[in-house]
Amino acid sequence: MALTVAYGTQNDWTWLKREIVEAAPSLGIDKVGFTSAEPFTELRHILLEHRAKGYESGFEEPDIEKRVNPELSFKAPQSIVSIAIAYPSKLSNPPRSEPGAYRGIISRSSWGADYHHVLRDRLAKLEGFIAERVADARMESMVDTGVLVDRAVAERSGIGWSGKNCAVITPEWGSWVYLGEMITNIPFPSDTSIMDQCGDCTICIDACPTGALVGPGQLNSSACISFVTQTKEFVKDEYMRKIGNRLYGCDTCQVVCPKNKGKNWTHQPELQPDPEKVKPLLIPLLQLSNKEFKERYGQIAASWRGKKPIQRNAIIALGNFKDRTAVPVISELLREDPRPVIRATAAWALGRIGGQDAKEALHGALQSELDPLVQEELEKANGQLDAEGGGAV
Repeated sequence: MALTVAYGTQNDWTWLKREIVEAAPSLGIDKVGFTSAEPFTELRHILLEHRAKGYESGFEEPDIEKRVNPELSFKAPQSIVSIAIAYPSKLSNPPRSEPGAYRGIISRSSWGADYHHVLRDRLAKLEGFIAERVADARMESMVDTGVLVDRAVAERSGIGWSGKNCAVITPEWGSWVYLGEMITNIPFPSDTSIMDQCGDCTICIDACPTGALVGPGQLNSSACISFVTQTKEFVKDEYMRKIGNRLYGCDTCQVVCPKNKGKNWTHQPELQPDPEKVKPLLIPLLQLSNKEFKERYGQIAASWRGKKPIQRNAIIALGNFKDRTAVPVISELLREDPRPVIRATAAWALGRIGGQDAKEALHGALQSELDPLVQEELEKANGQLDAEGGGAV
């Protein structure tokens, strides 16, 4: 069925594509690309292999066919519009982390307002822009949690190339971009993909803290620190030590990327960070109520899993800092917190910190703890301190 247009022609949609590209900055969109709605057939094998190797995070759409075939989500699709919005990579006058006042860090992708809301706002503006010109245009926008693979759409749309760190790297903005897309029944002319510009560089792979980048463009999601910090379960010792002071996410593979050197974007007001919020003091984080957590962090993407993962990660960070001033509050969590994962993590942290007060807290908890996971961590922590010469209480 022919589409009804306000002006221009319905046979050649170059005019509307040009208008969208020109209007993008006024809509708050930093880059826009266009591709066909043909299935992403080359992606199917990659996703199946990824699953077979156990590299999925569990956050993905489980139906691989939906991820590769737009027609399963949208009747008679004609094209896909991909957008990118650039976000900042540097803090202005960041607060310092120091003994007795150690701080954690939230990844750059969650520094400003929740990017899901920002992208939906931009895509809604784009939908309105198109609707004013094509009365019966059909559009469905997707942001992160949609069924399509954002990176694959962006790559085929000419937004950027897929780097060895699995991030889409744009020539203009580096990889500091959020991605979203819109399926439509308008047959826009497709853009040309950008040639891979990583060359033989492997800096990101070499720098990955856990070796989760198992090869160029291959990520074992379950080993990625960004994924680990978002889980709600107890974290393995090997990963806790690698987490460092990260509270949410990991930026290492992007920070080291030469294509990101000197790139920092401050033109999107909603995405600018509050330094005290994204590099917060660790001990106060452990004392936040649910209400206080929602009031302070509810507007950023890092809050989507609730306060438990961030508080668990704060305990890990204090353990990695070996902050003895944190022993009283961690000991209180070990004694009184109703969450076994938090108690077990507290036991691990006290074992890392060491000292007589930590030893006494561990010994006391061991007398009354009933949860098997916590008991196991208490035994390990006590054994570690004994081996290091902590002595018996």
